[in-house]
Amino acid sequence: MSCKARGWLLCASIIVFVAIVQCVKREDFFPFGQSAGDQVLEPGTDKTHRVELDKPILFYDGSFDSIFINTNGFVATAEPTSESTYLGKMPASFGMIAALQGDLDSSDGVGKVFYRQDSSRSILRQSAEHINRAFPEDDEVSPTQALVVTWVDMATQEQYSRGDGIKKRNTFQLVIASLETTSYAIMLYARDGLQFTSTLANDQAAVMHAGFSKGLVRGFLFSSQGPYYRITGDEEESVRALPEYVEDKCSQFADCRDYSGGYCCHCRPGFYGNGIQCVAEGKPQRMNGKMNGKVYVGNSPVQFNNNDLHSYVVVNDGRSYVAISDIPQSIGPSLQPLSALGGVIGWAFALEQPGFMNGFGLVGGVFTRQAEVTFLPGNERLSIRQEFKGIDEHDHLEVSTHLDGRIPEIPTGSTVQVEPYSEIYQYSNNLITSSSTRDYKVTRPGEAAETRTYQWRQTITFQSCQNGDPMKDVKPSQMLRVEQIFVMYDVNNELTRFAMTNKIGDVNGEPEENPCFTGRHGCDNNAVCRPGAGKEFTCECAAGFKGSGRLCDDIDECVETPLICGAHAICNNQPGTFRCECVDGYQFASDGRTCVEADRPVNPCEDGSHTCDISERAQCTYTGGSAFVCSCLEGFVGDGSICQDVDECQLGRCHPDAGCYNSQGSFTCECNPGYYGDGFQCSPVYYPSGHLFCFCFVIYIPIFPERQKTPCEQHRDSLHFGPRGPRPPVGQYIPTCDQNGAYTPMQCHHSIGECWCVDQAGREIPGTRTEPGDRPTCNDHGKPVGPTPRPDVHPLPPGTYLLYAQSGRIEHIPLEGYDMKKDEAKTLLHLPEKVVIGVAYDCVDKMVYWTEITSPSISKASIHGGEPTPVIRSDIDSPEGIAIDHLGRLMFWTDSVKDRIEVASLDGTQRKVIVDTELVNPRAIITDPPNGAQLCWADAGMGHFRQISH
Repeated sequence: MSCKARGWLLCASIIVFVAIVQCVKREDFFPFGQSAGDQVLEPGTDKTHRVELDKPILFYDGSFDSIFINTNGFVATAEPTSESTYLGKMPASFGMIAALQGDLDSSDGVGKVFYRQDSSRSILRQSAEHINRAFPEDDEVSPTQALVVTWVDMATQEQYSRGDGIKKRNTFQLVIASLETTSYAIMLYARDGLQFTSTLANDQAAVMHAGFSKGLVRGFLFSSQGPYYRITGDEEESVRALPEYVEDKCSQFADCRDYSGGYCCHCRPGFYGNGIQCVAEGKPQRMNGKMNGKVYVGNSPVQFNNNDLHSYVVVNDGRSYVAISDIPQSIGPSLQPLSALGGVIGWAFALEQPGFMNGFGLVGGVFTRQAEVTFLPGNERLSIRQEFKGIDEHDHLEVSTHLDGRIPEIPTGSTVQVEPYSEIYQYSNNLITSSSTRDYKVTRPGEAAETRTYQWRQTITFQSCQNGDPMKDVKPSQMLRVEQIFVMYDVNNELTRFAMTNKIGDVNGEPEENPCFTGRHGCDNNAVCRPGAGKEFTCECAAGFKGSGRLCDDIDECVETPLICGAHAICNNQPGTFRCECVDGYQFASDGRTCVEADRPVNPCEDGSHTCDISERAQCTYTGGSAFVCSCLEGFVGDGSICQDVDECQLGRCHPDAGCYNSQGSFTCECNPGYYGDGFQCSPVYYPSGHLFCFCFVIYIPIFPERQKTPCEQHRDSLHFGPRGPRPPVGQYIPTCDQNGAYTPMQCHHSIGECWCVDQAGREIPGTRTEPGDRPTCNDHGKPVGPTPRPDVHPLPPGTYLLYAQSGRIEHIPLEGYDMKKDEAKTLLHLPEKVVIGVAYDCVDKMVYWTEITSPSISKASIHGGEPTPVIRSDIDSPEGIAIDHLGRLMFWTDSVKDRIEVASLDGTQRKVIVDTELVNPRAIITDPPNGAQLCWADAGMGHFRQISH
């Protein structure tokens, strides 16, 4: 297959039927499930359902108006024969399109087979994109009909001796998209979605099959097997290889080269990688991921659940930084020796010596790393498995990490120093191995340092292009040198941090002295160092940046090329690149930049096309797609399409000494003359002397004068005895009064099912109204709500906000009086690759300042938005607290590694150290400019607060 004809996918064309195979994430499947309008195949084993097609499917030389969907992972053009005749066999005796045929079972209620016919624009567009990418040289196609069949979490029918048990699940999808003259089968397999490759057939293990066959063809005297095509073979490895049909289109920064066996991708000059993924030379790289697993510290287990792992690499000098969050104190100190836990990104982007390649330059961003660690002398063992999933849409390397095993305990408060080490990497086809012995020193408080050792063995597996010779320019052995290793556990923030420099080069030779290979060149972090003769070199800004090389600024592609994303799209500038985002109502086309109108589902509850009763009697609830549910409101009965009033008065809801007044969807109770109450509870009226009062019930004239009606009672009675007589109009809200005539704290409108809270005057309290079926929690009018503030505390003025940092975000919450309006919290800056520690605000220039430790620096940005601007980037190791003197135009910060407090102007100039003695671990810092030049800080190591004048 040539570069021009390769497409993205494996393809095969037989007459009028074409199959396309691809591995994707499950979320990239065509929409499926009941929310997508699917029907569900009857649960069980070997179940078949015939579907009458709206438009025929063309298969080989036939046209079919119906098709048979089967539990066992295929669709057929004729009713399938007994499963014993085709399981484990390919081709079958009947027309079959096998997505993954085997003896499958959905009777446990977990597995399901969904199917539907779909002619919506979004599904047809998605089908066309798959087809056009697979056949770029052909004219673009526009399908008119699609059949979508999805086998979700399917199990084997029974367990057998090979161990592929019932708990393992397979998920895959088949989409048949048809035109007037051709049908296409699109087969999608979920990554990590094929957990077994064989099932039982005639009491023996049989490999599952993918492919298609015409079936038996009748001849003059006998039938013979018709044409067929097998995507998988008779080996289980061929089934496991289905998820390897990844989107192997060359990177936009790569060229395609033809070889005798096919094509390979190669990154262009100025970029490096495996051709599938290419990154700009000199550009800093970031890695994000999650860490899971269980690790024993001694005999105590610690569970990791999606702990964040972030890393940052300054590529042009090989420095890498790693931070793992939410590490409990019970294991944090003991993880410090494992600097290589995140050090794999150091190998991936190590500083290259002449003639040698770092990890990313060879394997790209998709690979698996398996490491085994043995601690001496206790022989504790830890297994580390990391799945690298490539560069995501934010240009970050994505990784998932799993830990399992046991590590020796290191007491809290101990410091750990990992000694520099060298590790030899052995390279072969699709496999890299290495091993080393590493020493580290543990220093307990008040004791001498103790040297410990662990042995490290790892394998890295990856997929290289098999059509060329990807290893011909790779040295079979390379040495990774790791130096300047820094490890620390931050007990207050529960962060484990690692930092190191990484260089890859010759096993025997000494590193080159050229500054480009030593990292001592002074080029900007966003620049590549170009070596010259001897120790000569030049600095060149990386792609996406401009400048002298000593100083590089980001190119704002969104400003320089305003229409780069096309119509209906928003351009979002990123460091060194940009990202296109479609506006609401649009979605990306196949080029990833052009936005096309998306199909919007019709909501029958909004457009009035539903079949529910009128809104005074029923409620319409939208459930997705074009589906909805009708339900009668409280006070009505029926199926939602027809609702009838319930006569609550017939049910005896009111007190015996009260009258009942029925209304549409509601009713009211009112105590008889001579009684008082809410109608549900009525008590006789007494004389002040304690004697009962007598009434003349014939003419209803009381002898004792009635008390004055309260506003609630007047409001209620005006509705009961209005111009329409003694019953309120249909749908009218009637207030509820308590036994003293006051408004009850909760009021309800029974016709619409809504309730809300009111104040003493009966006015609705904003924000308390609930949906039908719910009841708000209302406080009695006479009781205070919550604690009252101290008398010397004054409420904050309107427009005041609380500014705070949380992981990779800086957010603010509006304050109103004594309260925080948490539901109105908003993100001010999103910095996913950063670990933000301290934040401060300059109220004069309306600027936010913050410290971060992944690439230690202090930066600022406008409170109104805008790109972050670095202020301090050099001679800084771990900036923590930061404070702003808005009157003196100064900023103060602490450095917990250098153990010092510094000051500088707000633009980063006039910098100087003001405290560097008697500091162990300085953290938070504040200043109070209006009340004198006072500076106060907290020292976590010393356990105290200090104050000076500045």
